[in-house]
Amino acid sequence: MTSQTPSCCGPGGTGGPGDRPPGVPTPVAAATVPVVHDEVALAGGVFAMGNPFPDGFWGDGETPVHAVELSPFAVDVTAVTVAQYEAFVDATGYRTDAEGYSDSLVFHLLVQAGDDDLVGFAGGAPWWRLVRGADWRHPYGPRSGADPDHPVVHVSHHDAAAYCAWAGRALPTEAQWEYAARGGHAGRRFPWGDRLETETVADDGTPVVRHQANVWQGDFPTANTRADGFVGTAPVRTFDPNDYGLFQMVGNVWEWCADRFAADTYGRDHARGLVLDPSGAPDGDRRVIRGGSYLCHHSYCTRYRVAARSANTPESATGNTGFRTVRNSS
Repeated sequence: MTSQTPSCCGPGGTGGPGDRPPGVPTPVAAATVPVVHDEVALAGGVFAMGNPFPDGFWGDGETPVHAVELSPFAVDVTAVTVAQYEAFVDATGYRTDAEGYSDSLVFHLLVQAGDDDLVGFAGGAPWWRLVRGADWRHPYGPRSGADPDHPVVHVSHHDAAAYCAWAGRALPTEAQWEYAARGGHAGRRFPWGDRLETETVADDGTPVVRHQANVWQGDFPTANTRADGFVGTAPVRTFDPNDYGLFQMVGNVWEWCADRFAADTYGRDHARGLVLDPSGAPDGDRRVIRGGSYLCHHSYCTRYRVAARSANTPESATGNTGFRTVRNSS
């Protein structure tokens, strides 16, 4: 494993001086009518959680592989879309952290804003621009618009939890997320196998590369070849689902989990033996994100693996972070 800790994930705590203080979640009442999600019911049970390969990041705490037992739960087939989040905002009047700050982080090649709206850079990652007017309705800046079938982005952990409170759902625990992402297959790097891209053969015998996820192709962070068809987000039902029928569990956007993050979580759980429904670190100022995004690249950040872990502060929002939800059995 490497000790590298790159920032393609999105730096935290970079909001500007908006009209709402950071770190203050807004209470949201539950919807008065059921909010229907397209979901898959999963039986739960025991699975091996963690990274069996030597290609993770030491500081992320992807090891040791350890046995986890989960109760049954249901999980969204896709990440929450712009259209779904818009229904929530229309019903509640909710304003996101990015809207409260008046700005958010956008990858530099995607910015759609005037020079006056480029208000800063993220420390240590100059490809992240702090853009005034970037939010879930304007994912690349004030001159952009959000596609309804794309994953909602520029949502903080607070914003994702607020949606869940309204919809009568929850953010997945990290263990639920990894169980769902694996699709019933133990020990794989990706939901579909161990190679990021697979090859098929055309009728004339020519090898054809088959892309399985929306990640970076080209030279990061200056040139994306669009070999998979995208530079920014893709519609949530792009590429094949995993064997549980779940779309884009890796790539496209990072997904918030319920757990607090600690690098020693797996070590502590492993020492306890078989753990039922683990819920992460008991304390900490960051929340887990999983799955990687359209900015992950093999030369820099390989966190598009099903075992990869990262984290961000709960008020942070970026153009490559969204979420999906679960419905627990109890």
